[in-house]
Amino acid sequence: MFSTLFSCFIACSTDEVIRKRLLIDGDGAGDDRRINLLLKSFTKWCNSPSGTLEEGFTQYQRMVATLAQCEFSMGKTLMVYDMNLREMENYEKIYANIEQNITSAHEKITECKKEILRAKRIRKNRQEYDALAKVIQQHPDRHETLQQLEALDKELQQLSHIKENVDAKLELRKKQFHVLLTTIQELQQTLENDEKSDSDDHSQESPMENGD
Repeated sequence: MFSTLFSCFIACSTDEVIRKRLLIDGDGAGDDRRINLLLKSFTKWCNSPSGTLEEGFTQYQRMVATLAQCEFSMGKTLMVYDMNLREMENYEKIYANIEQNITSAHEKITECKKEILRAKRIRKNRQEYDALAKVIQQHPDRHETLQQLEALDKELQQLSHIKENVDAKLELRKKQFHVLLTTIQELQQTLENDEKSDSDDHSQESPMENGD
């Protein structure tokens, strides 16, 4: 057993010893001091061949017991380390899930904002449509408007005919008035001529009466 234990310690590399020492001392229970004492005891035991076999065996059993304690502490530390790794993996999954939920929430918020904008636009369009519908309702429909236009067209035609008749009558009255004026002027000229002729006759008769 001595040779087996010695071979085991010799086979351990420096990095492995350091790693185990770090793992063993990780819980702060003084395992680093325990393994240092074990190494010192083992070195002293190897360099001190003197002594009885019973003392050497007793020291060997102490070292084996100390080594078992260190291995137990190391196993416990490894279990804690593995548990921490699993917890870290679990936390990473939870974190990734939270990140995914946050991204999904942002996407939903963006979509909700778009829906709100669409709803506002639809509401605005409906309000404009309602206002336009009220304006349209205040005016007659197309059929009624066409009927009104036809009635106005007929009335316009009638007024046009009336205007033509009035213009024709006015033109006739102008012509009649012109004839009347011409007649009056001719009559006046005739009267003037008659008066002049009468005046000349009277003037010729006056000298003859004076001669008599």
